Amino acid sequence: MSFVDPLRVLVVPGLHDSGPTHWQTWLQRQSRHSLRVQQRDWGEPDLDRWAERIGATLASQPPARWIAVAHSFGCLALARHLAIASGTRRDLGRPIRAALFVAPADPRKFSAEPLLPPSRLPLRSTLIGSETDPWMSGSEARRWAGLWGARFISLGDAGHINVEAGFGPLPQARAAVVDMTHRLAAELRIDHAHPAELSYSI
Repeated sequence: MSFVDPLRVLVVPGLHDSGPTHWQTWLQRQSRHSLRVQQRDWGEPDLDRWAERIGATLASQPPARWIAVAHSFGCLALARHLAIASGTRRDLGRPIRAALFVAPADPRKFSAEPLLPPSRLPLRSTLIGSETDPWMSGSEARRWAGLWGARFISLGDAGHINVEAGFGPLPQARAAVVDMTHRLAAELRIDHAHPAELSYSI
């Protein structure tokens, strides 16, 4: 049976990519039809180039609806991509339908705050943060979640929510993606006059 507009997971790593034991890699292995954005230079935090790479990755794929899962600087790149896409005709189809931001890097560290959306994002979103993240304080994570209209989840004393902080598997990220998947699937069934079989599994 053919699949129409499947729901897929787009993994957006941060600086230096996410290694084999990182939670993003763990999540990607569990996500049928998942895809990872590959940056040309993982060590160069060029926000516009990283955002453009997200767009190019999506454009290289067959039509689909995506749940983007970003970490650290990847969160800023994803937010920048959404800001750019919202001002172009290409966004009329809105390929990214939901976003999970985990441990965003503070945009002020990269002089990037003016490049990010200053208000509610046009999609369902969740931000998972930490009270002891050296890259963004808990209060700043809450502020950005509020600006973007994202549901906020605090993991408490969790550092940067990466391998060095003990993550590994991150069940909270998986739960957030599963919740987004089910909610989007329900919405898509309403959108289609003839419900299409959706290809999603995590």
